[in-house]
Amino acid sequence: MPDARCESWPTMLVLRLSPPIDAPRVPMKTILVPFYDDDIAQNALATSWLVAERFSSYVEALFVMRPPQIFDGEGIALAGSYMTQLKDEERRLAESAHQRFQSAIESRGVPIAEVSTPAEGVTAGWRETEGLEGQIIGDYGRLFDLIVIGRNFGQPWIDWSVMCEAALFETGRPVLVAGSQTPSTIGERIVVAWNGSTETARCIALSMPFLERADSVVVLTVEGWQVPGPGGDQVTAHLQRNGIKATARAVDAGSRSVGEAILDETKDFNADLLVKGAYTHSRLRQLVFGGATRHLLNHTPIPLLMAH
Repeated sequence: MPDARCESWPTMLVLRLSPPIDAPRVPMKTILVPFYDDDIAQNALATSWLVAERFSSYVEALFVMRPPQIFDGEGIALAGSYMTQLKDEERRLAESAHQRFQSAIESRGVPIAEVSTPAEGVTAGWRETEGLEGQIIGDYGRLFDLIVIGRNFGQPWIDWSVMCEAALFETGRPVLVAGSQTPSTIGERIVVAWNGSTETARCIALSMPFLERADSVVVLTVEGWQVPGPGGDQVTAHLQRNGIKATARAVDAGSRSVGEAILDETKDFNADLLVKGAYTHSRLRQLVFGGATRHLLNHTPIPLLMAH
């Protein structure tokens, strides 16, 4: 007689590898926000609160203290008092940023906690470290589920594009670039800018916690922008299979750039979140010739969720 256990094994294997389509994804439980004493950083922090409230997240504000940048000429000695003055100024900036962060969390009633502390609801933490912003965020950001970055920080020594690209290329984590204004909602009406690329496919996978909770999702394709890969209708069908309220929309950019067309459609849809893979083409090509990623980074009025 055949062994009943052998007959039943394939069925058992399929059941174990096929979770129900409504199984919850890993949410955005830890969020990193590079923070400085300016309104742009505070806007990014306010955006992170909206995400944290959806997922009961821990939000950590990070201030990176730059070591003194000294270009010493041959035979020129710098006084020790000058180095002390530079360090004192950096300490003053850190304390000013910390005070702004403290006021922000007190106004929202968010408790201070460690990332390892079990908690219900939103909690927050503060961290200061010394180094270069791009390197620190590229390394430390790997620990977090999401990195939220303000656009064009108001501090002259901070190159926000370097910081943003370090988060995108070095952490392996999704990056949420805050819009020009603090939104009232985030993730209720989402536009996915689909071009068939690996980068956008990865971005969709990392944004599933948002997509699954959205009231409506539009998978947007722009004629002539596609790289070889699946079409928008196929992406929509797979999202629907995951229980997501998704529809497909294809548009002709006409005389507009791809970035302009995406932003126009996002505005018409009244979206509060835009999802897009970052830099399908090389950064050098986008820098020289322009591109959708660079246009959206510079001009999107709503939060932009990206991954590479």
